Amino acid sequence: MLIDNFFSHGQTFLGCQYPIMCGAMTWISDFKLVGDIGNAGGFGFLAGGNTPVDSLEKEIAAVREYSDKPFGINLITVSPIYKDQLKMVCDMKCDIIMFAGSIPREPEIRQAQDSGAKIICFAPTAPLAMRLIKMGTDSLMLEGSEAGGHIGPVALSVLLQEVLFKIDTVPIFVAGGIATGRMMAHLLMMGAAGIQMGTRFVMSDECKAHPDFKETFRKAKAKDAVATPQFDSRLPVIPVRALKNKGTSQFGKLQLEVMDRLDREVIDPLEAQFEVENFWAGALREAAVEGKVQSGSLMAGQSVGLADKVMPIRGIIAELIQDAETELQRLHQLFHAT
Repeated sequence: MLIDNFFSHGQTFLGCQYPIMCGAMTWISDFKLVGDIGNAGGFGFLAGGNTPVDSLEKEIAAVREYSDKPFGINLITVSPIYKDQLKMVCDMKCDIIMFAGSIPREPEIRQAQDSGAKIICFAPTAPLAMRLIKMGTDSLMLEGSEAGGHIGPVALSVLLQEVLFKIDTVPIFVAGGIATGRMMAHLLMMGAAGIQMGTRFVMSDECKAHPDFKETFRKAKAKDAVATPQFDSRLPVIPVRALKNKGTSQFGKLQLEVMDRLDREVIDPLEAQFEVENFWAGALREAAVEGKVQSGSLMAGQSVGLADKVMPIRGIIAELIQDAETELQRLHQLFHAT
C-alpha cells in the first residue's frame, strides 16, 4: 500500500502500527478507550488534567493490564497538581509524555526524558514551536484552532506553512479539524509524522461518552462548534471550542461576574483563572457523563460536521486508512498520466 510509505516516521516514534492518535479528553479518555485505540493499531492518550495523582496512577496501571500496546499521558502544565503528576508518570516509566496547557520548563522536559519517555509538546504558534525545539522536545504537536476543547489562536492551515514546511529536525504531528482519510493522506504527504483526532473518536462505540452527547455531535454542523471569547486581558482564559448551547452563554456570564470581583479585589487573578477552568471541567462532566447536553459543555472541533455516525474504533481506523490509500492511488495515477 502506498500509505505505508508515509507511516514509517510516526510509527517509529510512537511504536504503534498506525500514527493515528486519539487526543486526551477529560472525562472521556479512560483506560478502555486508550487501550482500544492501541489494540486497533492507533495511539491513545490518558488525560492528566486535574486528575488526582493516585487516580491517574491507577488508570495507567489499568491500561497496561487491558492492553500491551504503547500509549501516552497528556499533562496540563498549569494544573495545580502537575508537578506531582509528572513525578508519578516518570516513576511509572511511561512511553510518551505530552505537555499541554502552556510551555513546560526545560528541566521538566529533561526530567521526563531521563525517565525514558519521549516528549511531545503542543505548539499552537510558530514562535512557541521554535522555542520548544531549542528546549529539547523530541516532537511537536501542531494543533490548529479548528480543534475542540482548549485551543490556540492559529488555524492548522497556517501552522503547516509556518512550521511543518520549515522544520525537519523533529517529528511533527498535526491536529485540528481532521476527520477523514483523504485529509490524512495530504497531511502525511506534506511531511506530518501522523495525525491526532478527538471529535472523531468520541463517535466510537467504545467511547463512554453519554449517548445524548454523541447524538448531539451526530446532528451538529461544523459552524456549530464555536470558540469562546476573552472579554478582558486581566482574565487570561484559554479559548474553548464547543457546540453552542446554554453552557456557552453561562460561561460568558461567568467571565463578567469574575471580572466584577476582580474589579472589587475580592479575588486575585490566579483564583479567577482557576474558577473559570473549574467551570469547564464541571460543565464537560455534565454533558459527557450525565448527558445534560443543554447546560453542559459540548467540547467539539469543527470536524464535528464530518463525524456523523457512530462506529467501532477498528472501523474508524480502517476507514481512514482505506480512504487515504484511495487518495494516494488517485494522485499517483494523476501524476503518472502527465
